[in-house]
Amino acid sequence: MSIMKLLQQAQGGQGLGQLAAQLGLDQGTADQLAQMLAPAIGSAARERASQGGLENVLGALRGEGQARMFDDARTAASPEGRAQGMDFLEQLLGGREATQSLAQEAARRSGTEESLVSQFLPALAAMVQGGLQKNLPDSQIDGMMQAGGAGGGLMGMIGGLMGGAKGAQGGGELSQLFQMLDENGDGSPLDDILRKFIR
Repeated sequence: MSIMKLLQQAQGGQGLGQLAAQLGLDQGTADQLAQMLAPAIGSAARERASQGGLENVLGALRGEGQARMFDDARTAASPEGRAQGMDFLEQLLGGREATQSLAQEAARRSGTEESLVSQFLPALAAMVQGGLQKNLPDSQIDGMMQAGGAGGGLMGMIGGLMGGAKGAQGGGELSQLFQMLDENGDGSPLDDILRKFIR
């Protein structure tokens, strides 16, 4: 399941619409933005992990209380939810400048006010974070990190996955995570923006 499909399942299929309503966006605009931003978030997480930041990505998914951001659009759109989503984005993208640039480009390409996109992006990221957490509970994340340490390091495991193999320990869960991060294989139309910041 891709991140976009995950979001489309939030709150019985109503999550994106409810998030849009919380932030003053119409459903069509929210869907257009999500189609750009959801795979961009996945691409950023995958790239960050493949460049040695897998522990940070996994660490950002720990905390089962985050699932409420997926289950309740009001929580994801709240100041607390947007702050959490912004922290998640900054970990993936490398800082506030990259996050702002992503919002600016999404606003330009969609014809949406940048101020609205700047609120929607972190709220959407919080919802993504909560949805990934629901699919990878803390016990699985801890197992992946422990298995990586026992088997020559997390990047050894990820190297196998990137090459099409599964690690002996925790590989199934990591494979599941990376499939979600890039199921469609074609990334996001915003990937060109991401490449400027993720190196």
